[in-house]
Amino acid sequence: MERTEVLKRVIGILTEAQDIRRAVETERDANGDGEGGGDGGDGGDGHGDAVEATAGVASTLLNEMLPSISVPADASPQQVATAVAEALGPALHTMVSGFSLAFTSLAIAHDSGRTDVSAIEVLQELALEIEAGTYDEGP
Repeated sequence: MERTEVLKRVIGILTEAQDIRRAVETERDANGDGEGGGDGGDGGDGHGDAVEATAGVASTLLNEMLPSISVPADASPQQVATAVAEALGPALHTMVSGFSLAFTSLAIAHDSGRTDVSAIEVLQELALEIEAGTYDEGP
């Protein structure tokens, strides 16, 4: 998968996580389940549903981003380890770079005191920059 596509998928994971969290909080508020409640296996913090939904979305997108690996049935443990490292190394490096880029963009907006944009808007701006080729260079 191309670097640009991986970066867009990372933004997709973060954006979807934000949307899910907001939907769960809105539903909880509408049901009057405010603070201190919850019996949904969430430890009483009311965020169990958001965590489960976000994990599902993240798992799906990660499965799409990671390459499939096949090794011969008679491969030695060393050969399997080498095949896994060669296949996953570049993909994981690109994903970590994408999450780091997104985190840095969000942190800069936060640290500069920008209250005129939401996290979603920062991620949308980053997606537009990626689409425009701003981050085509690099590892």
